[in-house]
Amino acid sequence: MASRVEKYLAHLDRLSGGREPRFFPVQSTRQGLGGVTEIVYDGLPEGLLTALTYGLSLAEHPEWQSGSPELCLSVNSTNVVWAHAAGLLAERLRGTCPFSYGSTIDFGERIVPESQMTAFCVFSPMVLEREDYLGIDVGSPGHEGHDVINIQGMYPIHEVERQFIDEQGLEAFRKSGWEPTDVLRRPAV
Repeated sequence: MASRVEKYLAHLDRLSGGREPRFFPVQSTRQGLGGVTEIVYDGLPEGLLTALTYGLSLAEHPEWQSGSPELCLSVNSTNVVWAHAAGLLAERLRGTCPFSYGSTIDFGERIVPESQMTAFCVFSPMVLEREDYLGIDVGSPGHEGHDVINIQGMYPIHEVERQFIDEQGLEAFRKSGWEPTDVLRRPAV
């Protein structure tokens, strides 16, 4: 019988066409809760670094009614520190941040030295189809539908963009001509 994590990884394996990822563990800071793992695909899709998490969904949050989130970050970069930032936020904020669409997260400093970006916003992952990121059943046999993962997209943004989203909403920001994978871009607002 496949475990929860094995079911999730099998799902990612199908999506990646069997492409072998790199795994980076993030040690848990919460007693009784396992760590977070960063699952990193280089050049998938072509030209992008795509990182997903596993372990955020092990926590509980009152807003997680129809499934628990895991994160997906896709950026035009080869710097794995982007993946480490997503893994760090997943571990540190699980159970306290809902990671719902439109949420913004202040990283508190430059995410990587070569980029001016210091925050993230959450929305649907642009590199996955809806049926591939929503309703991933990782429940045990006989309990299907009771343990569901929804993959949420994480997008690096500038501080001024974080403030704009918090004041005007994500939809207004999305209409700004924003390029979500370009980590060296100027602010869109």
